[in-house]
Amino acid sequence: MSALLTLDRISLATPEGRLLFSDLTLAVGRERVGLVGRNGSGKSTLLRAIAGELAPASGTITVSGRLTTLRQDPGDAASALDLLGVAEAHARLARIETGEGTEADFDAADWSLPGRIETALADLGPNGIDLERAAASFSGGERMRLALARLLIEEPDLILLDEPTNNLDRDGRDAVARLIGGWKGGALIASHDRELLEQVDRIVALSPVCVTVFGGGWSAFAEAQEAERARAEQALERSQATARTAARSAQAARERQGRRDSGGRAYAASGSAPRIVLGMAKRRAEATAGKSERLSTRLVEEAQEALDEARADVERVTPLTMTLPATGLPANRIVLRFDNVVLDRGGRRLFGPLSFTVRGPERIAIAGPNGSGKTSLLKLVTGQLASTGGTVERGVDCAYLDQQVGLLDDRLSLLDNLRRRQPELTANQAYAALARYGFRNSDALRVAGELSGGERLRAGLACVMSSAAPPQLLLLDEPTNHLDLASIEELERALQAYDGALIVVSHDTAFLAAVGAERVITTS
Repeated sequence: MSALLTLDRISLATPEGRLLFSDLTLAVGRERVGLVGRNGSGKSTLLRAIAGELAPASGTITVSGRLTTLRQDPGDAASALDLLGVAEAHARLARIETGEGTEADFDAADWSLPGRIETALADLGPNGIDLERAAASFSGGERMRLALARLLIEEPDLILLDEPTNNLDRDGRDAVARLIGGWKGGALIASHDRELLEQVDRIVALSPVCVTVFGGGWSAFAEAQEAERARAEQALERSQATARTAARSAQAARERQGRRDSGGRAYAASGSAPRIVLGMAKRRAEATAGKSERLSTRLVEEAQEALDEARADVERVTPLTMTLPATGLPANRIVLRFDNVVLDRGGRRLFGPLSFTVRGPERIAIAGPNGSGKTSLLKLVTGQLASTGGTVERGVDCAYLDQQVGLLDDRLSLLDNLRRRQPELTANQAYAALARYGFRNSDALRVAGELSGGERLRAGLACVMSSAAPPQLLLLDEPTNHLDLASIEELERALQAYDGALIVVSHDTAFLAAVGAERVITTS
């Protein structure tokens, strides 16, 4: 299999010089390769380097054939035609059809373009759209599907996809899966979508410590990760036992030497030995004691070094944990009630009439296609929006985290953000609260605007859950969109133990299953 992409000992660093990863060597042919790693590990940066948008810190990148990058940001796109990347070619055909085409138009005309557009939109949607429709009028999910359709239209040899399922509803995710499943060229996919990663042929895991290549999809990768964690924990247990043995041996040696020294002093005090013999015995005892002490010290130091390495290895492979505080929500408490709620926006009905009741620590998933008002429903719960009709009654305090965790002021430190939200906390209490969410010591002074997606979510949870009476209803809008896989699993564990009510908008079925959101309310 000939390589469409060859990476030879690639190293990447941030503009400030912080190393992201090093020594990545990889050849990609007509296959699907997944890129994983924590937020900020360099996945998007690597895709940009491959696309020629930036230079690696070291190493070489060779691309054979035509390459196209999935564009999530529409930039200055004016219409659907711009999002599909065919505005100029489509205008050329339109001029020819109206009899206004020039000789240059006829020479450059792509007569297969209308058929490719029709096929791409039929496969990936959105269907039946006006190609002249303004780009700004499309939802985020619709723009993503148009960007995916663009890949089919351009028919490149190698595609680069950065979080392609973000903001997509179930139909959109299925469309991405069909694209990846049927792609005949090469594909490099940075994603945290576990369903999508099941389809890849290999997974490349990036980290500053090492770059690892796993054969197979997500399940094989997760199994290998778990096995590595188990090995690291076993190695730590062995190192701890060795360190304890070395310390006990050193103490025992010192105690034996102390007894010998005590006996020698008693013998010398008796006056029964010549002075010259006592001197020789003292020198031998001092030499023996010194040798024993040096040996014991070396063994203890070696054991401690091995223990430190084992602990670091466990920290590297063990996910960060966080614990949400108990809310004490009673099982029969009415948390939320919608009674014939209707919401209209821009002259159209988003949803309704909608009626439901949430009692106690229920887990609710809000479902519906892109643009059906799922986020608006959460804002009705918080009071940020008013319904067009019907009533919304909330029986408990709630906390709302949007997709960007907008409650954080990007100009302020995490400590200042928390104290702005929870002014009753002292500085020490605020430091302790942030530490419970993984921001220890000087991390509390980091500026919010510099955080990764996973860090922003943790910081947002710290801000809303650190009050004396934590909110009994948590509203999350697409919480996994900007999280790496380790952060998603970390959030799942925290929400599994949360004793309050949860209402979540998410298209991630694995996440919804993990947090127990079996009840579904649909906005369409």
